[in-house]
Amino acid sequence: MPSFKIKKGDQVIVLTGRDKGKRGEVVRVMPKDSRALVRGVNMVRRHQKQTASQEAGIVSKEAGINLSNLALEDPKDGKPTRVGFKLLADGKKVRFAKRSGEVIPDRK
Repeated sequence: MPSFKIKKGDQVIVLTGRDKGKRGEVVRVMPKDSRALVRGVNMVRRHQKQTASQEAGIVSKEAGINLSNLALEDPKDGKPTRVGFKLLADGKKVRFAKRSGEVIPDRK
């Protein structure tokens, strides 16, 4: 399985589109579609049918946004950065921010 540059739990910044400049946490990554769901970004309104657990009406929820329109937030200064991979001395592969060189911690 390839190592993706953006993972669930990462803090990202939207680079283009109507939500440009917004920040949020990645809720879900869909690698086959090259899209991600980001909390509070790309909100759409959908008509919801009534079910046993949900009421009918118009609900707002996140829609997918293309991964190319997202940039990881640099852990050092909070600005958008590109992501690189490197091997540590112990042989572990980690992601790092190309802007500051800081290692990006994995959020599990």
